[in-house]
Amino acid sequence: MNLDALMNKHLTRYFDPGRTIPEDTLQQLLRFLRSTPSSVNVQPNHFYVLATPEGKQRLADNLGERFQDNAEKILNASHTIILTTRADVPDSHIEAVFAKERADGRFPDPSKQQRWEAMTRDFLTLRGYGYKDLNHWMEKQTYMAVGLTMMAAAALGVEATPLEGFDPATVDKAFTIREAGHSTTVLLALGYPDPQKVYTNPISRFDADQLFTFI
Repeated sequence: MNLDALMNKHLTRYFDPGRTIPEDTLQQLLRFLRSTPSSVNVQPNHFYVLATPEGKQRLADNLGERFQDNAEKILNASHTIILTTRADVPDSHIEAVFAKERADGRFPDPSKQQRWEAMTRDFLTLRGYGYKDLNHWMEKQTYMAVGLTMMAAAALGVEATPLEGFDPATVDKAFTIREAGHSTTVLLALGYPDPQKVYTNPISRFDADQLFTFI
């Protein structure tokens, strides 16, 4: 990955509708998305991968009246991913996480698995009843997955643009997301830039002495 090139590029606003991500590249990127970490391995997400014109059109039609500027990005992108986050963490979900960890041998020592499960339950209780920020905390895990996946996409030569311009209620309704106990958090458009509409002007950021404090 060329970090210098990455630091001096703009996010793609105009995708080339004639280019599609090769299937093996897409699957590699989805494997990476699946592997992204989350605090206490809570895995609060479900991902809707829109790969067909019909799927992308359904999303574009349900962004909400104020966000139609993003429709073109979605329709022209090779794929768009709807990243959703759980509304809560029922016992059935955390038990499924623990069961998968045991099956995968995450902690070969059963006593360590037991301690991990007790610690995880305590931490989730603290988030739900102490800090009262369980959903917001889970959404932070979703954004961590988005950021890491954007870097992975860059390594694979794929453009990735996050989109927050949408009405979660209409997107959730269009894809029956809330019925699954989730809600839409962010969108990620994937594809290749339109060569006729690539930004070449420099990026603008604060200088380092305004951003970093060394202690």
